[in-house]
Amino acid sequence: MRIRYPAIIILLIFIQSCSVEKFIPDDEFLYTGADIEFESDSTIVNKPKLTTELNNVLRPEPNSKFLGMRPGLYFYYKAQREKPGFINKFLNKKIGEEPVYLSDVDLNNTEDIIINRLENRGYFYSRVSSSTTEDEDAKTASASYTLNVPSPYTMASYQLDSDSLLVYKDIKENLDKTTLEEGMPFDLPELKQERERIDRHLKKDGYYNFNPGFLIFEADTNQYVKKKFDLFLRLKKDVPSKSVIPYKISNVNVYPNNNIEEDSLSKNFERYKNKNYLQEDLFFKPKYLDPYILIETGDYYDPEKSRNTSRRLGTIGVYKFVNIRYDEIDTLSTDSLGLLEANIFLSPLKKRAIRAELQAVTKSNSFAGPHLALTFVNRNLFKGGETLNISANLGYEFQFGSANNLGSNSLQLGISNDLIIPRLLFPITFSKNYFKYDIPKTKISLGGDYLRRTQLFTLASLNSTFGYFWNANRYVTHEFNPISLNYVSLTNVTPEFQDILDENPFLERSFEQEFIAGLTYSFTYNGLIDAQKRNAFFLNSNFDMAGNTMSLFGKEAEDGNKEVLGLEYAQYAKLDLDLRYHLRLGKQQTIATRLFAGYGLPYGNSDVIPFSKQYFSGGPYSVRAFQTRALGPGTFDPSEPTELTDPGDEPTENITYRDQTGNIRLEANAEYRFPIVTYLNGAFFVDAGNIWTSEARPETTNRDGEGSGEFGSGFMNELGIGTGVGLRIDIQSFVIRFDLAFPLHDPREPAGERWVNDFGSPIFNFAIGYPF
Repeated sequence: MRIRYPAIIILLIFIQSCSVEKFIPDDEFLYTGADIEFESDSTIVNKPKLTTELNNVLRPEPNSKFLGMRPGLYFYYKAQREKPGFINKFLNKKIGEEPVYLSDVDLNNTEDIIINRLENRGYFYSRVSSSTTEDEDAKTASASYTLNVPSPYTMASYQLDSDSLLVYKDIKENLDKTTLEEGMPFDLPELKQERERIDRHLKKDGYYNFNPGFLIFEADTNQYVKKKFDLFLRLKKDVPSKSVIPYKISNVNVYPNNNIEEDSLSKNFERYKNKNYLQEDLFFKPKYLDPYILIETGDYYDPEKSRNTSRRLGTIGVYKFVNIRYDEIDTLSTDSLGLLEANIFLSPLKKRAIRAELQAVTKSNSFAGPHLALTFVNRNLFKGGETLNISANLGYEFQFGSANNLGSNSLQLGISNDLIIPRLLFPITFSKNYFKYDIPKTKISLGGDYLRRTQLFTLASLNSTFGYFWNANRYVTHEFNPISLNYVSLTNVTPEFQDILDENPFLERSFEQEFIAGLTYSFTYNGLIDAQKRNAFFLNSNFDMAGNTMSLFGKEAEDGNKEVLGLEYAQYAKLDLDLRYHLRLGKQQTIATRLFAGYGLPYGNSDVIPFSKQYFSGGPYSVRAFQTRALGPGTFDPSEPTELTDPGDEPTENITYRDQTGNIRLEANAEYRFPIVTYLNGAFFVDAGNIWTSEARPETTNRDGEGSGEFGSGFMNELGIGTGVGLRIDIQSFVIRFDLAFPLHDPREPAGERWVNDFGSPIFNFAIGYPF
């Protein structure tokens, strides 16, 4: 690797130019932050957590740094000049920071805040001292806080005061689920969480008007010589009587077509399963809407049922707003039970909508180009929440990085029809409470696509599915298609592509099986939606099986394979797993990793998996140091002349068709993501992976006889490995990604020469969205 000295000199000049010492006023010191030191006569419980909490209250925060520099502060100073220039003014507006000086630090106030936080954690009678350190040469200063922390007060017992009110009985029944335990230090945040826990429990029992502020804790230290206390819980005095009685639902009113400008008294009334459905004209059939509503007449008030009802109604896809309002019904003040009337107001979306989009599309196979998409939506089609989506697409694409023009352009036409029915069309009827989080939706799809690859072929396909999808909870999604049909027709094959098929029986065979009939299942766990979690996981698993049912009706053809209605059908099973782990380091820094494994098994009527179901490797969403579909299988190099299956033939020059596929795929990725400025983020990444076949394929054997593409014990030596850097423009989760990748280990090279460290031949990747 050659070191380019001019680049290093330019970097040093840039670092020096970002120096801010010359701008700091003579009577000021730039504040660089503070540190905390503990002095204690005992072990501090949860010291790392306490240290983090105390560091968070240190004010002010110093100016931010990047690679040892302070660009925000630098451009702020530059913008204060008499003639700052457009660039300095622009950068100051985007990343500029006002300087934080030592004179801005209030040591005494910070000491008081630290004492307050320590007492909240049970460290009473703590002492704090502070000091500052100044660096005259660097014009910087820092602060230091020394904490003298005695042993904390610990809890000896926790009990509830006795009283005749019903609410005390309900609190006591749930007191065993408390997180407070004997021996724990006095902890004010923990006590607040206990009050909120009790409040949630009482709300579920119908205490509509209760709130955690009605509860008070009292600590008694009189019974102990050492630092212990008894904790007592009771209600505050003068708590309103209606706050300590449970409420029941006396009536449920549903407005399926609510309009705030209309008088609700004029709506027609229909009683269905103890609910009142009020709508002027029939908009939504009550029998289809009722399963989404968990609030029932006669039940105790339960905010969780209210939230679940609101969420379930919102997932129908017909309503823009869902508003649930409870009205108290007057009862005698001496009553021990309150009554509520639940009103559910549903404001629908527009019934029909047409959308046209001109898109710039980039795909995982390096094809990119303009697309025109038209979408028509018809909501609540049969007054049961059904949604019909009709989409048409016209696109022209060009494949970047193609070695030649063969098949590098494509014309694509497509139309799809999706009917989404917000209920389960199934022979067995399930209770509305069986699927607690979400009601499964039935999806019926029918579509067709036309693809014309220049100088290669025309591919027409028809597809249809019938299945279900639903959310099991906030993180888990299921999709099950018991019926999945796909018919593919390869026509207009050019002589060039026919030559490719003749030399590649595997590819030819994968195009022959025109009919795919089977089932698919997908499981997804998405823990990445919790943006505040330090450790987040994502798991997606897909299972695809085809041909088993067709084999019952198949008839044997002349070539020995079975056909249905004159069409040869595919028979295979395919399973893959995509596991991701994100470690969030704070300040928008993340280490993201992924492991992918997939295997497809042809059997019965198939000796290869259909082309559309095979795996490929390389590209912007895979191993980025290699072109899409140009890596593998195994050590195969498509640029080398191939050895024909007839031993008497001489090797001929291979016609490049960069669509290398296999039925086994392994891949691992790691990426460090960090912010640069505003909407611009950066990344360093490493990728490794490849594809293989479960059996050796003669057509992928190189001229030296190696590289059959078969998966074996030496697969680790056949991994394509690359590294690189990237920039991401992230605007409200819309990400435009640029990656520059360099191959490190190229399995296409001869054994012993695969560690290439080829930084002179980078691969540029452009894509939308993060790769994982």
